[in-house]
Amino acid sequence: MKDGFMRYDRLDNFDVKPLDRINNYKGLHTPLDEDKRREQAARCMNCGVPFCQAGVMLNGMFAGCPLGNLCPEWNELIARGMWNEAADRLLLTSSFPEFTGRVCPALCEKACTNGLDGKAVTVRDNELSVIERAFETGYIKAVPPVERTGKRVAVIGSGPSGLACAQMLNRYGHTVTVYEREDRPGGLLMYGIPNMKLEKDIVLRRIHLLEEEGITFVCGTEIGRDIPADEILSGYDAAVLCCGSTVPRDIKAEGREADGIYFAVDFLKAATKSLMRTDISDGDYISAKYKNVIIIGGGDTGNDCAATCIRQGCRSVTQLEMMPKPPEQRTPNNPWPEWPKVLKTDYGQEESIAVFGRDPRVYQKTVRRFIADEDNKLRAVETVSLTFEHGRPEQIEGSEEIIPAELVLIAAGFVGAQENLTNAFGAKRTQRGSIATEAGHYRVNDGKLFTAGDAHRGQSLVVWAIKEGRDCAKEVNEYLSGNIS
Repeated sequence: MKDGFMRYDRLDNFDVKPLDRINNYKGLHTPLDEDKRREQAARCMNCGVPFCQAGVMLNGMFAGCPLGNLCPEWNELIARGMWNEAADRLLLTSSFPEFTGRVCPALCEKACTNGLDGKAVTVRDNELSVIERAFETGYIKAVPPVERTGKRVAVIGSGPSGLACAQMLNRYGHTVTVYEREDRPGGLLMYGIPNMKLEKDIVLRRIHLLEEEGITFVCGTEIGRDIPADEILSGYDAAVLCCGSTVPRDIKAEGREADGIYFAVDFLKAATKSLMRTDISDGDYISAKYKNVIIIGGGDTGNDCAATCIRQGCRSVTQLEMMPKPPEQRTPNNPWPEWPKVLKTDYGQEESIAVFGRDPRVYQKTVRRFIADEDNKLRAVETVSLTFEHGRPEQIEGSEEIIPAELVLIAAGFVGAQENLTNAFGAKRTQRGSIATEAGHYRVNDGKLFTAGDAHRGQSLVVWAIKEGRDCAKEVNEYLSGNIS
């Protein structure tokens, strides 16, 4: 069917209503039934030039899927009810559709031709329906390699890049051991993304499948501390640093040492660990209950913090965003199929509007100082407005405002890989704090060390981490096969 885009309107997976979903940490969405999903897939036009899968740079921004997912092909197969065939086409390019189908901002949809009128094909929801049906029907099974090469590879870090790299190396027949410093594998997927956005049983399901395929996970082990880097390099034929960009950007303001200021990553990690241990009944987490919360940063992590704080019972939540408020519609200098620089109201902001009657985001604001009481307990934050008249942010004198706050969460991004780990391996770093390699490659030096993911490219999307992990594995395999000296 080639006229589905004229027959059917766009219909997204159903959202659980904000005031209902804030009572738990369950998933946010419920799927469409099979008939509706096939209709949504039939909306794909099977374009002559499918920008959704193109993966190209346009005006300094990436358009389409970085993985090159064959979206029109598996959309057609879904529309025909050929679900297993659709899964086969999807898995040709995508390692973990169950992750990207939940957390990816859907670069594919932003480049969809149907998006010219604002109603792109529901590519991400379609992707998720394919992989979940494949799991439910037992079509997804562990497939260990038929033969082993005898080569051993250590992957340091079990986030999306580490998992993708390990998966591909294992498929090449190499014996892979993944080292993770946390108590569970998954990295960002496990402890950086809240359960309501990515349920942890979904992550563990994939981990168990990778184990069945022959990959070994060693958790609670920090390389460079528990095991020397030299021991890794001498004991394996290759090693891959997939350790992420984990150094959070700090806020240098007066009163920073006050009690009640935390990095967002620590807040989210503690909340998820408590949820997995005891369904938060142990109280062993950074609590926002009855507190006025200020989140510094208006991005995805800040949104996740807002949603978590609301579930914990905060008194109020405010997100400070340095940049101006984005427009609600594309501007003339931001045409399709470029990534749309428009206002996005995510689930945490939706919940804040439902609970507190307002969007938590305040634009063109930054922190001037943190205010504590005589016991060094945080009590308020002094903010100041910003102007961008000369291109750079400048504080506007006289715009200071005191906002009550007993909890501040810094969600201002990350500034690179951990220096102690990179130093242990003798890896050079870029000015951004990432691990340096030759452009377009993943080999760190002339030896057996490689890198991928956020540690290599800087803070980015899960889909980019998966792309890097897959491409790095190919380069490692060429090295182990003797095709790279």
